[in-house]
Amino acid sequence: MLLREVSYARPATVDEAVTLLTEHDGARALAGGQTLVNVMKQRAASPDVLVDLAGLDELRTISVSGATLEIGAMATLSSLIGSSEVEVTRPILAEVAATVADVQVRNRGTLGGNICVNDPTNHFPPLLVALGASMTIRGPAGERTVSADEFFVGVFETVVREGELLTRISIPAGGKGTGDGMAGVTLGAHGTYIANAAASVVDGAWRVVLGCVSAVPVRATAVEERLAGDVDESTVRAAVEGLGASLDPPSDVHASADYRRSLAETSAVRAVLQASERAKG
Repeated sequence: MLLREVSYARPATVDEAVTLLTEHDGARALAGGQTLVNVMKQRAASPDVLVDLAGLDELRTISVSGATLEIGAMATLSSLIGSSEVEVTRPILAEVAATVADVQVRNRGTLGGNICVNDPTNHFPPLLVALGASMTIRGPAGERTVSADEFFVGVFETVVREGELLTRISIPAGGKGTGDGMAGVTLGAHGTYIANAAASVVDGAWRVVLGCVSAVPVRATAVEERLAGDVDESTVRAAVEGLGASLDPPSDVHASADYRRSLAETSAVRAVLQASERAKG
C-alpha cells in the first residue's frame, strides 16, 4: 500500500526540529524509519508532517563522559556494534544490537527510534531499564531527564510528548563488579521477541527486567531481592521460581500466556547467570 500524502521537513538543528514538532499538529519525528514507514504504509499511522532527523549529526554521537556512556538518539544499531566506547563500558548493547533483524535494518535503525516506538517485543526497552539508563528529552520549554523505569508508559507509548524529542540516552559505564546479560526466544534467528529478560549486577546489586509480558518492561523486584549474596545456578533458579505466577502476559498467535510465563522464568535464569559470570570476569 502506498503512503498517503504527507508533508516533509528536514531540520538542520535540534532546536529547529523541536520547533517543527511543536508548530505542526500530527507531526512525527522520523529517525531510521524502520518501524514508522512500515506503519504508515499500512495506514495504521498517518502523520501530517514528517520531521526527518537524518541531518542532525549531533544526535549520532557516542561518547563517555566521566562514569557515563552517552548515546545520541540517532545512533544506529550498527554504530553501537562498532563503537569502542560501547565495547569498553557496556558491551551488552552491541551484542544485542547485532541480533536485531539484518544488516540493512541495523544500518538504518536507531537506538532512539527503537525505544520511542516501545513495541513490547523490541530488544532495547527491557535492556535499558536493566542497565539503569536515563533519557534526555528536549521540548519547547527546555530539557528534562527521566529514568528508563519511567520512560515507557504503554504499548507504543512513552513519556515523550507532542512537540518533544528524545535526544540522548545516558547509561552508567560498567566497571569491576559489573555484569550484564540478556536472553529470550525470538521469532526466527533475528526476529522480535516472544519473551525476554535482561539482567544487570553492579557490586552485588541486581536489576532484572522482563519484556513481552506486559505493555512496558517489568522489573522483577522480588527476584532482585532474592539474589543478594553469592549467586550460582541453584540460587538463581530458586530466586526465579514462581516468577511466572505473578505475571499476566498476553496470548497471541505466537504464544499463549502460560507459555510466556514459562519463557519469562527461563529467560530470567539465563540472563542472570550470564550477568553473574561476566561480573566475576
